[in-house]
Amino acid sequence: MTGIVVDRRYLDHTMGSYHIEGPQRLEALLRLVESADARAWRRIEPRPATEEELCRVHERSYVDFIKATAGREWTLLDPDTGACALTYETALFAAGGALAAADAVLDGRVRNAFALVRPPGHHAEPARAMGFCIFNNIAVTAAHLLAARGLRRILIVDFDVHHGNGTQAAFYERDDVLYVSTHQVPFYPGSGRATETGAGQGRGHTLNVPLFAGKGDGDFLFILRELVAPVAARYRPEFILVSAGFDIALEDPLGGMEVTAEGFGDLATELMKMADASAGGKLVFVLEGGYSLQALEAGVGEVLRRLGGGSGHRHTPPDILPTLRQEIEPSFEAARKHGFL
Repeated sequence: MTGIVVDRRYLDHTMGSYHIEGPQRLEALLRLVESADARAWRRIEPRPATEEELCRVHERSYVDFIKATAGREWTLLDPDTGACALTYETALFAAGGALAAADAVLDGRVRNAFALVRPPGHHAEPARAMGFCIFNNIAVTAAHLLAARGLRRILIVDFDVHHGNGTQAAFYERDDVLYVSTHQVPFYPGSGRATETGAGQGRGHTLNVPLFAGKGDGDFLFILRELVAPVAARYRPEFILVSAGFDIALEDPLGGMEVTAEGFGDLATELMKMADASAGGKLVFVLEGGYSLQALEAGVGEVLRRLGGGSGHRHTPPDILPTLRQEIEPSFEAARKHGFL
């Protein structure tokens, strides 16, 4: 059975009534979950992450700084990111929701899971909030699986339209996490070049796949099948975490990609195959971006359906842009250089 983390407490964080990363995103997903057959998923209760868990990724001074915003009406953290009186508590439950999902999968209570949490996390750096993100939910989860649950190799796949600079920074010099990111360029936050492949012990364990706008279902499916799956097969992860950004959707107001709901389902199916190949199926999706409420609801719904064992409807894959292989050749070359292809 597929586990799902969703909670009305994720509505409490707000950055103003007109901010695009607002409670309305979670309200759309609550409608989706509450309108579905309750027997389809097992609800997982989120918990607050502890300061010890956060400090595996974030500097103690930064955690204390965010904690000090509790109860304040408004604190500006970054030009596009702020905290209200309940942001700290909500962000603890966002990170803790991802932790609860991973623990439920690892303990065998569910086969896979989707943590529908906010605020998102993959831009949050060790000592900085940015890009709507407070704590790096997926990085905190990966660090927990390594430090507290005894795993040795984690694969993080990030398909948000923006590069996950915070996740990359957390593990850039480590080889127990392989971070793979597809993202639009040139675009915020400006990082994620194919030449950024890790340093020190982590050399070769960051794989960036920068993409020009206009990529659709078949393009992302090609990248997963032809690049990410072979790399994952060589790395042999024990657990796969997914930074699931639905801002690569066709309708998204911030992105320039063209993925459909069916395309998101296809991505989920491919990631399930990767998890089955080496990780005993252990797979957790964690919500990142996605700002068209209609596309977000449709995409998440299709991913949940696939995670639960549903099949796709497409008989033939969509056409691939003929320039795609040439465009992503630097990423193939980076993988070959470091022995993953």
